[in-house]
Amino acid sequence: MALSLFAANALTPEGWRRDVRIDIEAQGTIAAVHDGASGQGAEHAAGPLIPGMPNLHSHAFQRAIAGRTGRAASGGDSFWTWRAAMYAFLDRVDADAFAAIAAQAYVEMLKAGYTRVAEFHYVHHDPGGKPYADPAELARRIVAAATATGIALTLLPVFYAHAGFGGTPAVAGQRRFVHSVATYARVIEALAKDAARDGWNLGVAPHSLRAVTPDELAAIVALVPQRTPIHIHAAEQQGEVDDCVAWSGERPIAWLLDHAGVDSRWCVVHATHMTADETRGLAASAAVAGLAPTTEADLGDGTFAARDYLGAGGAFGVGSDSNTIVDPYAELRQLEWSQRLAHRSRNVLATATADAPVGLALYAAAARGGARAAGVAAGAIAPGCRADLVVLDATDPALAGHGADTMLDAAIFGPCRKPVRDVMVGGRWVVRDGRHADEEPVLRSYRSAIAEISR
Repeated sequence: MALSLFAANALTPEGWRRDVRIDIEAQGTIAAVHDGASGQGAEHAAGPLIPGMPNLHSHAFQRAIAGRTGRAASGGDSFWTWRAAMYAFLDRVDADAFAAIAAQAYVEMLKAGYTRVAEFHYVHHDPGGKPYADPAELARRIVAAATATGIALTLLPVFYAHAGFGGTPAVAGQRRFVHSVATYARVIEALAKDAARDGWNLGVAPHSLRAVTPDELAAIVALVPQRTPIHIHAAEQQGEVDDCVAWSGERPIAWLLDHAGVDSRWCVVHATHMTADETRGLAASAAVAGLAPTTEADLGDGTFAARDYLGAGGAFGVGSDSNTIVDPYAELRQLEWSQRLAHRSRNVLATATADAPVGLALYAAAARGGARAAGVAAGAIAPGCRADLVVLDATDPALAGHGADTMLDAAIFGPCRKPVRDVMVGGRWVVRDGRHADEEPVLRSYRSAIAEISR
């Protein structure tokens, strides 16, 4: 064994257990978990131990836009005006800046307790829209940023071809995104070799039904083996739903369920605007709903039907999306609070049969769903899962006096802003006592990149 780790309290699939010894193999997989064990000869965790949270939806470069879109556009602000501002910002981001921004976002994710990122990567070309000499240049910059910072990676290169439903030609602001099926296939082939050699995960991401035709969607899905993650945006905005109905006669989620073979490989991102039938259908499909509650709130998207979806047995995970907020506890808080506002009740997402507090139940479910969406065995402290682990900081005042059963609820719903003490990824510590070893040089590079962009 590479490491044995002992925790006085650890969150296992069976709930909190005391005196837990975790044996971790050299390749970073949990070999055995024993409760009621002795800690002799093992490294002792400095606080309660929980599974790390997979971040199932990130656009790393958007970390640099946070705080820069606070002025209302003439005639009112919306997702669509925000998107135009994002396109304009992206025009000034070269490959070096792209890498520096990603590294900063990934350090922040690790310090917040995200142990894996599913990077929904749709910027492929240079600022003029010309492919780089290496068509996978920016994808490889993402891989390098993840490798350097230590976060586990599921890379999701995005296929993006059109500006609207029915194959509408892409607009100028989308010139850095656009691929043909043939050019995209070559990128996937090259990256698949890298992933197999270097040990990170590769999936595919048809951007959305407005950016991909049905034939292109089928071709993209056919490029990869079974069990490969497939992520797609759907039904984030009401305008998107209306346009989809005008194009096809169906709403986006209904169209995907009827025509795309949605199953456990799929992560349907946002799924904000669904009918009751769509909600039940998505839950029954075994797909994961990829939720980004703080981004959905920031962009004014709407409120996901979480009560009904979870009541129907649906799986979900959370992501930081635009990286305006990088904090899985904030995502879960916003998710539950959105339901409290919608239904004017408390603890809305606590299941009727669960003895666990709502925060604990949400955290465990999001960790499981996020791992499934990322295509990895993770999200639980159990044999066969990756040793992606988080030690909570029980010395933080917001967690003071809490036993293990309410510790996560205090971290999610209490005033605690730094609940994470230590973070392990694949059996290796990458954050200790709240600090990442490379956070200072990464921040210097990020500041330099932003200064150059802002000239």
